[in-house]
Amino acid sequence: MAMSFIQMAEEAIAEVDGISAEQAQQRLKEDSNALLIDVRDAADIPSTGVPAGGVNISLGMLPIRADRELPEEWLDSKLQDRSCQIITTCFAGMMSAMGAKTLKDMGFTNVCYMEGGMDAWNAAGLPND
Repeated sequence: MAMSFIQMAEEAIAEVDGISAEQAQQRLKEDSNALLIDVRDAADIPSTGVPAGGVNISLGMLPIRADRELPEEWLDSKLQDRSCQIITTCFAGMMSAMGAKTLKDMGFTNVCYMEGGMDAWNAAGLPND
């Protein structure tokens, strides 16, 4: 049965943990190896910025960058440790939940998404790069 974007996002939200922007910032402070990934397309980043210390890997490229079986030049070395703490974000949270679910499906064991995405991060007055 075909699913809409909203249905896929709702499924992801039901399957992965969501945390607040403040919780995300705290986790990043407490764990120097934690990774915050903004899953938006690069063209969408300038409107809100990326959280300080975060990286941009689009939702479409995330499973490629995180794979272990593709050529090394396609991979992101930060995504090779399946136990590393990863927090995903986007503009409002739905794509970040889908990104977190993708990583969970790929065997990542410590992944969550930021509820409200960059909208919540900026509303909380948290720093951007």
